[in-house]
Amino acid sequence: MIRAAGTLDPVEEVRAALMLHATEATTLPEEAYLPWTTEPGAFARSLALPGAVWGDRAAIGLKVINSSLSNPDRGLPRAQGLTMLFDQETARPTALMEAGYLSALRTSAYTMLSIQALGRKEPQKVTIIGCGTLGESHARLIAPGLPEAWFVLYDEVPARLRAMLGTLDGAGIRCRPADSAKQAVAEADVVVTATTTTDSYLPFDWLSPGALIAHVSLDGVEPDVVRHAGLVVVDDWPLVRNDDRRLLGRMYRAGTLLSPDGEGFGTPQDTARRVDGTPADVLAGRRPGRTDEDQIILSNPFGMGILDVALAARIAAIARQDGLGVTLPA
Repeated sequence: MIRAAGTLDPVEEVRAALMLHATEATTLPEEAYLPWTTEPGAFARSLALPGAVWGDRAAIGLKVINSSLSNPDRGLPRAQGLTMLFDQETARPTALMEAGYLSALRTSAYTMLSIQALGRKEPQKVTIIGCGTLGESHARLIAPGLPEAWFVLYDEVPARLRAMLGTLDGAGIRCRPADSAKQAVAEADVVVTATTTTDSYLPFDWLSPGALIAHVSLDGVEPDVVRHAGLVVVDDWPLVRNDDRRLLGRMYRAGTLLSPDGEGFGTPQDTARRVDGTPADVLAGRRPGRTDEDQIILSNPFGMGILDVALAARIAAIARQDGLGVTLPA
């Protein structure tokens, strides 16, 4: 799968899928969510994200991604799962691939697209908080597109920080460590939160003018980042609105956040902040993007299964063409 993925441009694939979604040429049901607690008391969950992308190349499938917060302590990736593709006519499964790598790839590609559409010109400092699989995937995908940028890394576990520094240095990516999240964020043009925390730790006053925050964690930024950012962009408002486990969904239910159309939950507060739109809105010119170099922008995607399905379909097509993978009997 990695060989096949290496021959496509994931950012352009994500862009194309987002634009199809903006024209309602997709089917995106709500995710199925199954949480539990492991015997030692760690949080674990299973997510099932079905989706279909229509357009010229239809792709129909399902991603099942599971995670346990205690996995890194076992030397295992936090998240792992499977992505399946289905035949449009028979509904039979046509491809099966590992979901963890694919999920990290699509999330990193979404962030890179956000940098291109909403970031400052020629960012010089990219901060990544969280040195797991997702953080490394971001650095590897972003670095070729920002050859002049330095990557500043922070993780509360020193061993993970040292390991990622060594890996990226070996890959020729310019990076250096920070002693704290606050130090890492200082003067950053791009801040990527790629942690597993369920607590907020990043306040608005840490951010420098012009920063783009790619908030791809469950939690991380404080509510004042949402309130004071010059622009708040999400990938799909209904998904964000319906999820009360994440910050924006909780703020919506608390009456402090409104939809892009101004709709609120119950009786919203008079000071409620409106979400500005989606990257597709910006790319299509329906809503404004960055208006000045000092504007602080929050990109807070939910993580749409249709992006995984679209990428998986392209990877499967390349694998068939190049004779990669294993063919199973019908």
